[in-house]
Amino acid sequence: MSFAQSVLAPWALLLTWLVSLSVLAWMIWLRPWRVLIGDVALQHRWLAATLAVVLMWQLRAQAVDWLTLHLVFTVLMTLVFKMPLALISNVLINVAMSAIGRNEWALLGANVLVTGIVPAVITGLVWRWVDRRLPDNLMIFLFVCGFFGAALATLAGGLSVVLLIMVAGTDSEAVYLAQEYARFLPLLMPSEAFITGMLLSILLVYHPSWVATFNDRRYIDSQ
Repeated sequence: MSFAQSVLAPWALLLTWLVSLSVLAWMIWLRPWRVLIGDVALQHRWLAATLAVVLMWQLRAQAVDWLTLHLVFTVLMTLVFKMPLALISNVLINVAMSAIGRNEWALLGANVLVTGIVPAVITGLVWRWVDRRLPDNLMIFLFVCGFFGAALATLAGGLSVVLLIMVAGTDSEAVYLAQEYARFLPLLMPSEAFITGMLLSILLVYHPSWVATFNDRRYIDSQ
C-alpha cells in the first residue's frame, strides 16, 4: 500500500521527508557499499532484485486516485540483503515509480516511510527476536521471519498509511476511506506473507548463503 496522489498536509509531507532522509543518511553512514564492492555476485543479485520489485510494483490495484494496493517485498529484501541495502533499494524503487509518473515526487518521503522504513524495522525486530530468543531451527526462521514477519510488517505499513491520513489528511473523504481500508488490512496480509514465505523458502533450499540474515551453520549444519 502506498500513496499515489497527495492528500496530506504540507507539514506531514515535510515531516515524512525529514524522517526518510534521516534514516537514509543513517543507512549510508553504515557504508553498506563495502559489502557490494567486495562481492560482484551480490551486486548482480541486489540490482536484479531491485529491478524485479520495480516491475512487480506495476501490478497494482487502485480503487481511488490517491492510494494504491500492491505487494511491497520489503520484508524479503530485508531478510536477503539486511536493512541498509534493503532501504537503499526501496528508495531507488520509489524514485523509479515517481520518475515514470506513477507517484508524485512530493510523496517520495511518505512512500519510503510506509513501504520501506516501517516494514524494514518490523522485520528487523522480528529477526532479532528469532535470532536471540528462539531455537536454531530452519522452520522457525522460515515461518516466523518469512510468513509471520511479512504479515506483521504489512499490517504495520498499512496502519502507518491510515494513521498518516487520519492525522494529516486534507480531504475528509480520504480520511473516511482510510478508515474503511483499515478493515481490509487483514485481507492484504496473507498475500504478502505467502509470496514472501514462498520465495524465502526457495532461497533457503537452493541458495541459503544468499540470505544475509540466515546462518546455515546454526540452522542447518548444527542440527
